[in-house]
Amino acid sequence: MKAWLVTGSLAIMLSAAGCQNRTSPAPEALSQTVAKVAPKTTDQWLGQWDGPEGTFLRLSRDGDKYIVLIQDLDGPKSFNGVEDNGRIRFVRDGKMEYIFAGNGVASGMKWLAVKKSCLMTKPGEGWCRN
Repeated sequence: MKAWLVTGSLAIMLSAAGCQNRTSPAPEALSQTVAKVAPKTTDQWLGQWDGPEGTFLRLSRDGDKYIVLIQDLDGPKSFNGVEDNGRIRFVRDGKMEYIFAGNGVASGMKWLAVKKSCLMTKPGEGWCRN
């Protein structure tokens, strides 16, 4: 009886090993390929987002980096940004800042309070889409 169990177990292991596709990529290589092909969440933010009093945020791409154009009451300023864990990281006036998703209420701005789809850097600075 033991010989039959050992033989059966060996047969199952060998047939399972024979069923593996040895030409398929390793899981790590597959996840890296998917990451390069799958669009980033931040790519959905490309275009213009409007704020109060003529302010806006315009996001575009240049290769792997983002071009962040912020029009505030002092005029337009452009920055280079990169994707960072579902946010866009950029440096403004020597300080690292992040653009992240939220809503009008989270922006802390009464003009945007009813908006659902917004981007912001901090309370008091936000832009939304209608």
